[in-house]
Amino acid sequence: MPRAPFQIGGHEIAAGTRRTVDLPVSVLSDHTPVNMSVHVVHGRRDGPTLFVSAAVHGDEIIGVEIARRLMHAPQTDAIRGTLLVVPIVNAFGFLNHSRYMPDRRDLNRCFPGSERGSLAARLAHIFMTEIVARSDFGIDLHSAAIHRSNLPQIRVSASARRTLDLATAFGAPLVIRARLRDGSLRAAAREKGVDILLFEAGEALRFDEMSARIGASGCLRVMRALDMIPAKRLPRRASSPVVVTASSWLRAPAGGLLRLFRDVGEHVEAGQILAIVADPFGTTETEIAAPATGVIMGRATMPVVNEGDAVYHIADVPVDDAEDRLTQLAADLEADPMFDEDEIL
Repeated sequence: MPRAPFQIGGHEIAAGTRRTVDLPVSVLSDHTPVNMSVHVVHGRRDGPTLFVSAAVHGDEIIGVEIARRLMHAPQTDAIRGTLLVVPIVNAFGFLNHSRYMPDRRDLNRCFPGSERGSLAARLAHIFMTEIVARSDFGIDLHSAAIHRSNLPQIRVSASARRTLDLATAFGAPLVIRARLRDGSLRAAAREKGVDILLFEAGEALRFDEMSARIGASGCLRVMRALDMIPAKRLPRRASSPVVVTASSWLRAPAGGLLRLFRDVGEHVEAGQILAIVADPFGTTETEIAAPATGVIMGRATMPVVNEGDAVYHIADVPVDDAEDRLTQLAADLEADPMFDEDEIL
């Protein structure tokens, strides 16, 4: 018996086909309609429904590129189950190169939303009812906030061993057990019984190739772990990720001009000088030293800081394990690239 069509937004997608569906969100003040578009790949054979979302924060565009690569990956041509890809959740922020909604609300603090609430609440409600409610599992793609950069990492609040296994299968360098925040997509989805892996990588309003490759191949590995696609032609799985159990922010002791000496992914030793803050006249310079041994999982990219600004985010992990993992990751990406140059352009 043929598999039933997938229904979303008043549309039907037949088994074995794919289609992009526009879900109406709002009409701008100049009468321009705004949609949330979802690309549906509905397999011929039964299986789970996975959603992959990006740009919940409109300036976190690396996820949009990862979603684009995933939709064009040949492995998605014959899947079990259904794949829902929403490359741009927050179209308002995306068009304005902004993290926020037009009213400065953070969409990722407005879930599960409301049909009659603020614009952010209404968008959150649409995503919950049209996407989350139809899914068994999700991957939400993010980057660091503007003027910061993150080492690729998976954040998970596992309610079951299976979720942690999928976080490991993704293949990011770091896995972080992160608490659920009120109003977040992860928290609202968990209330509905849908677990989400949150992928963080790179910097807002920027692309970087390592983050894009790790994100796209990670999504495919999760699909494989869910038995949605075969292992054939999958990027080779790297060694197991480093599990982060604790981390700390290193903050600027004074305002001024920031000179950074270490990048994300590098290991640091306690007492090692990582940066210097100088006043614009060059009369004072303040060194910033690592408080403990660990690996840099995030850093500032803006060379102007105020006192108390976050400079480095350091993971408290065994340095030897992290170094081996990151070295192997770089080697895997070079030895087994997922896309050739023509596909990347």
